[in-house]
Amino acid sequence: MYPHHFSRAIVTLAALLLGLSTACAQAGTGITEAEALRLGLSRPEFSDLLQARVGEAEADALAAGTWANPTLELTRDKTGVTRETSWQLMQPLDLSGRRGLREDAARHRIRASESDNLARKNERAVELRRAFHDLLHRQETLRAVGEWSARFAVIGSVVDKLARAGEVAGYDRRRLEREQRSAEARLAETHADLERARARLAALIGRTVVEGVDGRLLPEPPPAMPALQARLAARPDLSALAARVDAAQADNAAARRNLPELTVGIGGKRADDGALRENGNLVMLALSLPLFDRQQAGDRRSAAQAQAARAELDLARQQAEGELAGLHRQLTQLIIAAERFRGTAATPSAELVRIAETAYRAGESTILELLDAYKGALEAETTALALEWKAREVRIELDQLTGNHPK
Repeated sequence: MYPHHFSRAIVTLAALLLGLSTACAQAGTGITEAEALRLGLSRPEFSDLLQARVGEAEADALAAGTWANPTLELTRDKTGVTRETSWQLMQPLDLSGRRGLREDAARHRIRASESDNLARKNERAVELRRAFHDLLHRQETLRAVGEWSARFAVIGSVVDKLARAGEVAGYDRRRLEREQRSAEARLAETHADLERARARLAALIGRTVVEGVDGRLLPEPPPAMPALQARLAARPDLSALAARVDAAQADNAAARRNLPELTVGIGGKRADDGALRENGNLVMLALSLPLFDRQQAGDRRSAAQAQAARAELDLARQQAEGELAGLHRQLTQLIIAAERFRGTAATPSAELVRIAETAYRAGESTILELLDAYKGALEAETTALALEWKAREVRIELDQLTGNHPK
């Protein structure tokens, strides 16, 4: 007896999975890309991380601009009947201006930290968008595999009728049953992949994604090259490198200030020998003599750091310009290829399947030809989705390069 109940199980499973993955797109209630970005970037843990990075740089700036603490010295000396007591308050003074330059360097590093935070947000946005569109890709693949599996229920009823009439060979039954089992396994595998993608996105945005996602896999064509090139200068990672160049130059200027350090002090002194008491004032000036340590190490270090930062900035700019041109061409060609393939191969597959089913019902073709049409339709749809997903990945990479993520 032909296992007609197996056919019903396949179509039921396909319907359940399709309803789970596509209801959001039909009803417009799934999470959109913009909403996923908003949820992922507004998580308190991520905000705390960004604030902590800037807080460290602000603490360094506060330390660089803070005066050194004064020193209070108390001395008591007793020799025979003579007792001397003195006190002195001493304060180091910055005559060279090194403290101000180091404070400038610290403020530049605050700018660098703020730009680093923008770069982290850019990277986080990339991670969120890839997870979102990966789930969308799995969702659309599940829809395509579900439609492929559901077709076996339709042709299964035809084979069942032909079998009762004695007009179908036993080979057709067994061949169809094997394809049904393959479809069931493919459907289960695809659904498992979707659940993993769903869990990954949920972990990034901090909430479950029961309703799926709502969006378009194939991206829009990129803006013109001049507009994208203009955005390169505002890239946060390049801005951070430029701020570090400024900070290293300020450090180098501070290291070149070779004026001696001055410490001034005032105080008082009292002498008591039993018969006579005397009080006096103390004034102290101390200069460090730059005989050995003339800031040579600091000068070399800051000069090397400035040189390295400038070189790194130049290399990053050149690399970004080259990658921009390549990504722009790749994305444009992938979008054209995806649209052409869907229009010339994926969309006409439905008509080919209809022709193959009609021919099989009329006894003009074999079950192998019908199954080949089914497989061809699935392969065309999955190939179209793969092209669209590849184009989306390149668009995300291009947006990362130019900081042009959707709001």
